[in-house]
Amino acid sequence: MLPGVSSFQIGEKVVYPNQGIGTIENISTRSFGSQCERFYLLRVGINSTTVMVPFSHVEDVGLRKVTRNGAVGRVLSFLSEGACTCKIDWKDRFKENSEKMRAGGLLAIAEVLKTLLILQSQKPLSFREKRMLDRARHMLLCELSISRGLAEAETVALLRKALGKASLELPEAL
Repeated sequence: MLPGVSSFQIGEKVVYPNQGIGTIENISTRSFGSQCERFYLLRVGINSTTVMVPFSHVEDVGLRKVTRNGAVGRVLSFLSEGACTCKIDWKDRFKENSEKMRAGGLLAIAEVLKTLLILQSQKPLSFREKRMLDRARHMLLCELSISRGLAEAETVALLRKALGKASLELPEAL
């Protein structure tokens, strides 16, 4: 058993990287031949997709607890003051940002958002980068909202304030 894996409880909100916030609805065991595997059954995102995550793959998919309030403060500080580096080549930049989104850490998602906002202020983003910006925006809003116990409008105001200090604007959803 991996450290921290057994700490997810039914009803707990968790982050499924690049997919969104999910709720653990059930923990079950399935048999495959002579092998038994335990699974988390998650209901993920606004479309309520059901996903089964084997305990043995929790680390691989990056399933994690919602970020605590202290780390949220660091993320907001980064958005208002932190420096970003951006790869010039579109393919390298997209690959790096995709990795950060897959890793799923809140600070990494904030880096993707801020990097793309800075880039967008210099030139139009490609369609794929616009979608990634929208995904990063959505992931940040959802997790900050749950972590701080705020309504979406309050979370939007919080992000706008932090980004405003860096002379950046939070875009509307696509």
